[in-house]
This record gives sequence, structure tokens and C-alpha cells, in this order.
Amino acid sequence: MKTTHIIILVLIAVAIAIIVQYSGDLTTYETIASAREKQGKFVNLIAKLDQTKAVEYDPVKNPNYLSFTAVDTLGNAVKVVYRNNKPTDMEKSERIVLKGRMQGDYFECKDILLKCPSKYKDDPKSMQRLQTSTN
Repeated sequence: MKTTHIIILVLIAVAIAIIVQYSGDLTTYETIASAREKQGKFVNLIAKLDQTKAVEYDPVKNPNYLSFTAVDTLGNAVKVVYRNNKPTDMEKSERIVLKGRMQGDYFECKDILLKCPSKYKDDPKSMQRLQTSTN
């Protein structure tokens, strides 16, 4: 076997090892129902803040405790516990990505990503300008 063939095989083996190593980092988004089936496993949920339920946050009493109810696109709801500061403008967020684990009947959240509402959503003139500028 030539040395170039050996080098190519080694490079292929290294590429496969890298792909296998990073395949564990690939994330998928779960529904609340599927997250309940994966108790204790790290999952990502896409949901909205349930505006009809109270948000429990008292920065004077405990600034590192936030509790609220999240609803996914299928209408399932879950109590979320986040042990960190409340994200700014969480109530205005269009969607919330919750990263964490189901712990019994609540979701223990480690990280919250807010999806901001579109700045063109409520302004039809801006949306028309955007569409005409892209055409």
C-alpha cells in the first residue's frame, strides 16, 4: 500500500471520529409531551409564555428563581422553573426556546433563549417596503 493511501485512510478515520463526536451535539426541538416521555434527559422546547397564568419572580426575595407556565404549539402546558435572573422583556417575546430537563411534573430550565417579535409584524407599510425592496 502506498503512503498516500495510508494518509487518506487516516484522514477518513479522523473525519469519521469528528463527525461521531459532534453528532451528540445535534439538537432537536421537542414538544412538551415528548419531553415528558424523556424524563431527566436534556431537551430543547419551543414554547410561548402563557399570559393567562402568573409569572412568579421576586427579585428582592430570590433573584435566582423564576417560575412560569409555557405552552407549546400543540397546546400542551408545563410549569417551568428557571434558577437564574428573569430575562428582560420575556413577556414581549414571540417564542421561547427552553433548554433543560423534565423533572416530574415541571421543566427544570437551564437556559432560555427569547425569539423577538418581528419588527414588521404590526406595520403593514414597513412590510410592503421590505417586499418591494427584495423584488
